[in-house]
Amino acid sequence: MKSKILLYTFLLIPGFSLAQNELVKYVKPIIGTEKMGHTFPGATVPFGAVQLSPDTDTIPYEVGGKYNGDVYRYCAGYRYEDKTIVGFSHTHFSGTGHSDLGDFLIMPTQGPLQMNPGTAANPMSGFRSAFSHDNEVAEAGYYKVKLDDDDILAELTATKRVGMHQYTFSKPDEAHIILDLMSGVYNYDGKNVWTYVRVVNDTLVTGYRQTNGWARTRTVYFAMSFSKSFKSYGQKNYDGTQPYKGFWRKFDQTKNFPEVAGKDLRMYFDFNTEANEKIKIKFALSPVSQDNALENMRTEIQGWDFDQVKKAAQSDWEKELIKLKIDAAEDEKINFYTAMYHAFISPTIYTDVNGEYKGLDQGVHKAEGFVNYTTFSLWDTYRALHPFFNIIQPSRNNDMVNSMMAHYNQSALNMLPIWSHYANDNWCMSGYHSVSVIADAIVKGVYKGDAGKALDACVRTANHRNYEGIGEYIDRGYISAEHSGVSVSNTLEYAYDDWCIAQIAKKLGRKDVYDTFIKRSGSWTNNFDSATGFMRPKMANGSFKNDFDALSTHGQGFIEGNTWNYSFFVPHDPAALIKKMGGAKKVGLRLDSLFTMHLPDKFFAETEDITREGIIGGYVHGNEPAHHVAYLYNWIGQPWKTQERVRMILKMQYKPTPDGLGGNDDCGQMSAWYMFSSLGFYPVSPGSDEYALGSPSVKKAVLHLENGKRFAVEAVDQSDKNVYVKQVLLNGKVVAGHSIKHSDIVAGGTLKFFMSNKKRQ
Repeated sequence: MKSKILLYTFLLIPGFSLAQNELVKYVKPIIGTEKMGHTFPGATVPFGAVQLSPDTDTIPYEVGGKYNGDVYRYCAGYRYEDKTIVGFSHTHFSGTGHSDLGDFLIMPTQGPLQMNPGTAANPMSGFRSAFSHDNEVAEAGYYKVKLDDDDILAELTATKRVGMHQYTFSKPDEAHIILDLMSGVYNYDGKNVWTYVRVVNDTLVTGYRQTNGWARTRTVYFAMSFSKSFKSYGQKNYDGTQPYKGFWRKFDQTKNFPEVAGKDLRMYFDFNTEANEKIKIKFALSPVSQDNALENMRTEIQGWDFDQVKKAAQSDWEKELIKLKIDAAEDEKINFYTAMYHAFISPTIYTDVNGEYKGLDQGVHKAEGFVNYTTFSLWDTYRALHPFFNIIQPSRNNDMVNSMMAHYNQSALNMLPIWSHYANDNWCMSGYHSVSVIADAIVKGVYKGDAGKALDACVRTANHRNYEGIGEYIDRGYISAEHSGVSVSNTLEYAYDDWCIAQIAKKLGRKDVYDTFIKRSGSWTNNFDSATGFMRPKMANGSFKNDFDALSTHGQGFIEGNTWNYSFFVPHDPAALIKKMGGAKKVGLRLDSLFTMHLPDKFFAETEDITREGIIGGYVHGNEPAHHVAYLYNWIGQPWKTQERVRMILKMQYKPTPDGLGGNDDCGQMSAWYMFSSLGFYPVSPGSDEYALGSPSVKKAVLHLENGKRFAVEAVDQSDKNVYVKQVLLNGKVVAGHSIKHSDIVAGGTLKFFMSNKKRQ
C-alpha cells in the first residue's frame, strides 16, 4: 500500500556478469501516495509468513465511538511522514485498503522501564523512540534503523516463519526488551480476545494471541528465544474490564511469574548490557501451536549468526528476481524490480515446517502434496497477479489453487474464498473471483489437481443464493438497487466469474454447466442503459434508478469506482460490449473521453484510497476495475491508442520516488500490471489463454520459465518517443492480430516488437 519511503536494496546474483549484477540494485520498496501508509518497509522472504517491520504510531480505529479516518493511513503499520517508531511487529499486509495483523510488537529500550508507548509528540514519555530516515536502511530481507532516544541500533531479518532481531546497545546500562501483545494494526477495544505467555526458561518464551478483527477467529502462536539470559521479567495487564479473575490472585503475577494470561498484556525482559553489546531474538510464528512455533524456529534458524540469516534471506530474493531479467532505462529498472519484489510478498505461506496448518473449521490439518497459503486479496489479484504467477510461478500458483480448494472443503458455507485471511474469510469486496484464478490455472494447464472437483466448487460457490445478492442475480439476471448499494458492481463481476466457470466446463466437456454459465455471463447487459451508454443501477421493477451521476462513486451501485470505469467491465466479451455501446467509433470517443476528462475536486472527497495522482482524466488506475481498459482500443481497430495509453500510464502511475505508486499496491496487483505492461502484453480476461498486446517499455527481457524454457521479449528501437508498434514477430513469424497465447510463452521463444514514433493505422 502507500505512504512515502525511499528504501534501497542492493542484491548481487552469483554467476551473473557485472552488468547483470547492476540490475538488481534497483529494487526499492516504493510505498505509494503520501496520503496512504500501506506498504511495510521491513524484513521478509518471498511469500513469507513473517513480515517483520516497524510500526510508527498507535492510532485507534475509532474516536468517540466513530471511525477514525486517520487509521486508514496505517494499514501496514508504517508511515514515512512519522517521526517515531513504537516497535517492530511480525505480521503485516502489503498494499491493502483495510487492515489487521501487527502481531507481537517488540521494542528495545534502556534506562528506567516504561511500559506504555507514549505519544508521537513526546516520545520520551514512553518506550517509543524518535528516528531519522538518514539512519534507516531497507533491503529485501533486511531492515536497519537507529532508535535515537536510547541510541540503539535495530536490525531485522527473517526466514519464512521466523523473524530475527539484532539490537546493539551503545552504552552500558540496564536494558529492556518490551513484548507488547496488545499492539496491532487497526486497534479497538475488544479486538484482543485473549493472550497467553509461558516463560519456559531464562531464554525461551512461548504463547499465543487471539484476535477478533477483519478475521474474527484468528489465533497466532509464537516462540521467542533470546541470545542472552534475561535477569528478570514481568508483565502488566491493562484489561480493567474483567470482573472475575479466579484464584490466580493468590500469586503476584506482575514480576517473575512464569505463566500469565489476559486480554491486554505487555511483557518486559531485563538485561545488563555492556557498551555495544548485541542482544539477538529469534521469534517464530505458527498457526497451530506453541510446539510448532518452536519447531519452526529450530528448523529455520539453528544458530545465532544474524548475518548468515540475512544472507540466506537475500539469496531467497535473488532466486526469485533472476527469473526475469530486463534491459531498460534506469527508472524502468527501478520500477520493474520493485514491482517484482512487491508481487512476491503475498499470498503468504500458512503452513508450518511439518506441513500442519489451522483450517477454517478451526481444526488442525496437514497439507499433503502442497504448501498452504493465505492472504488472498482476490478482487485485486485475480486480474494480473495470479496470471503472472501462471507464467513465472506456476508451481506456487498450483499450491495456491490447492489452498483455495482446502478452504472450500473446510468452509461451513461450502464456498471458495472471497478474501482468505488466517483460517478465516473476511468476505471483503465484490464477486467470487477465486473462480477466475482457478479457471485461469486450469485453462493454462497450471493446476495439477482434480479439475472436476474444482469446477464443482466453483458452481456451488456461484449458486450460494444468500451471499451478496446471488439469488436475485440468478432469478432476475441482475441485482436490484433496493437490495444492494453495489448492485451494478456485483452483477458485472458475477457475469465475468460465470464466464470463467463456463471456460472450465468447456475444457472438461461439461456441456450442461457450460450452457448455464455462459448464459449467466451475459447478465451484464441487464445493467447497460443504451440511452446513456453507461452501466446503471436497476430497480426491482426493471426501471433504471433515478438521480444518476456518472462521475460519483457513492450511491450509484459501484464499489471503488464510478460508471465511467465500470461501464467497460466486460473483459470476457469486449466485442459484445462494443456492439452494445454503438460500435467502434462511439467506443473510441468514449475511451478517449475517459482518459482526457477533468474530474472535479468533489470526486476526491468521496474516497480515502485514491488521490488525484492516481487518476488520468477519469481513468482510475489506483483502483483495479479499469486495469484492462487501455487495452480495449485493440478491439476497435485503434491499437496505437492502446500503445500510447499504456506507455502514458506506465510513466504517470509508477515512478522511482518515495511516493511512486498512484494507489494501493493491493497485494501485488498494481505491480503485476506494471510488469505485464512493461513486457508488452496483458491478460485482459483471465480464464482465457490469450494476452492482449500493448507497447513494451523494456528494451529486452528474458523470462526463465519453470519448465526450463526461455521466453524473450525484444523491443527494437525502443525509446520514450517510440511508443508505437510497427510490427510484431513471434519466433520470426508475423503476429497478424493483437494478441498472443499462453502456449506461445511457455513453449519458449522470442517476441520481437519493432517500435516507431509514428502511429500504425
